[in-house]
Amino acid sequence: MLSDLLKDKHCFKLVCGAGNENPVEVERLVALYSVAGANLFDLSANPEILEAAQRGLARSEINTDRYICVSIGLPGDPHVRKAAINNNCLKCKKCILSCPQQAISCVSGDILVDTKCCIGCGKCTSVCQHSAIDFVDKPFDITKLLPELISKYKIDCLELHPNIYGDDYVFDTWKYFNSIFNGLLSVCLDRSKLGNDKLVERIQKMRKINKLTEMIVQADGSPMSGGKDDYKTTLQAVATAEIVSDKIQDCYILVSGGTNSKTSELAKLCNVPVNGVAIGSFARKIVKDYISRDDFFENKAVFDKALYIAKKLVEQTFYYMN
Repeated sequence: MLSDLLKDKHCFKLVCGAGNENPVEVERLVALYSVAGANLFDLSANPEILEAAQRGLARSEINTDRYICVSIGLPGDPHVRKAAINNNCLKCKKCILSCPQQAISCVSGDILVDTKCCIGCGKCTSVCQHSAIDFVDKPFDITKLLPELISKYKIDCLELHPNIYGDDYVFDTWKYFNSIFNGLLSVCLDRSKLGNDKLVERIQKMRKINKLTEMIVQADGSPMSGGKDDYKTTLQAVATAEIVSDKIQDCYILVSGGTNSKTSELAKLCNVPVNGVAIGSFARKIVKDYISRDDFFENKAVFDKALYIAKKLVEQTFYYMN
């Protein structure tokens, strides 16, 4: 069971992304990292993506200890927003070069965003000097979407991303999660808007509302910032996990947001207890050149090269957790 992996501190969560709606990429990532040893997969609340993940797991031919987490972001959360080009665009193409998902392209002179690939990371707007990029939330009805997904697919964990100010909306959604789902519930929070005290207060109240016996807190240091592989990049992730571990008792802690191959090592050096590590941007980046190939599954040499890289990351993460 997923809870057993967490208790044993043996959970590697591959974050495909709450906003990643590219089924080809998701299938390849899930297949690759499942073979490499990852055992929890974070996915968009999208039937097409869940089916792609199932195909990926089937390709890996590993039938035990592989679990699915579906992430839901509330309006205003960066994990579910999509970039949109506005009329200020001067077509300098800097945004194209900055996008880690290759979601932005120039077609017939127009700069376009592929919303299936966009994960809302904001790297495009950080290089745009003309305020030419807006972000929009993808509308969906949770009360319609989630029951359909839960009834049709094997989902082991539901994760809420409530990095917004509105407490009532957050807590009502959390209550709804608990009312329709019997698996593990997870909340992913960072300190960018909430601050330390508010973050802890929100987790404590969420725990109290549902009287959960088991709960995952994904301590998000700096969301979607894990492009580099150094201690500084993952520092905020470990620091956020420390705040949670010091104040919140009896919960499983996953560390995320700027995570890389140094994360579990830094957590161990700082004596910060974590039950698992969730890696997204960095895990995708290091195998990007391979999974983007059309012959990824057919060419064994290509798959094996990607597998060597992915397996090294997973094994290094587990090494320092135990």
